[in-house]
Amino acid sequence: MLKGRRKVTKKLKNKFIFDVDGTLTPSRQPIDKRFAVWFRDFCNSNEVYLVTGSDRPKTIEQIGETIYNKCQRVYNCNGNDVWEKDVNVRTNDWVLPEDAHEWLSIQLTESDFKIRTGLHFEHRPGMVNFSVVGRNANNEQRADYFKYDTLTNERNIIAKNFNFLFPNIKATVGGETGIDISPVGTDKAQIIKDFGPQDKTYFFGDRMDEDGNDYPLAQVVSASRSVMNWSQTKEYLEYFKELGIAL
Repeated sequence: MLKGRRKVTKKLKNKFIFDVDGTLTPSRQPIDKRFAVWFRDFCNSNEVYLVTGSDRPKTIEQIGETIYNKCQRVYNCNGNDVWEKDVNVRTNDWVLPEDAHEWLSIQLTESDFKIRTGLHFEHRPGMVNFSVVGRNANNEQRADYFKYDTLTNERNIIAKNFNFLFPNIKATVGGETGIDISPVGTDKAQIIKDFGPQDKTYFFGDRMDEDGNDYPLAQVVSASRSVMNWSQTKEYLEYFKELGIAL
């Protein structure tokens, strides 16, 4: 007589994915020192991944090399430049086409926001970050543009018009002043291919609205949480720990 076999159920692996600007740090600013200590401990006990539009040097500048190296993997430039500690896993060498660059230059000229600080096109591996105020803006200038953009919806309008005119390229609003631009299929959602069906993926980001650069990834992970700042991220993680999710 054949004996029945016990059904084996594989335990899902909890994997935590974080945006950086507005999620772990203030936009383009260093991580809070007390939160950095807390988050380092979290990284010691959990599988942590970062996905950010920023490049590797800027990310390390914001969160520190210790946290960067404690992560299982860091997806810089929306997953177009991938690192495990100091080892480059892969890099996308895409370059923004000239006609798209010219169209964005016209939007820069025609914007009613008057402050220009330079570095309006920041070319990163596999993507470009476009900013009307410019990446050289100080905190006050960034805040002024963010208020202007909130009132006028300028970035969303530019992104939607761009996507209509250049259907093979995707523009999404990211952070407080920029627009992330990369080929269709190379937004943050591309990182999900590195995770398997046995993985329970939790994603935290601050731009999960339909026009935001966290939106594509939020649609394909197991669960997502939209946050307003690092403090809210910490509150969610502490709550998860109480539920026994963060172990």
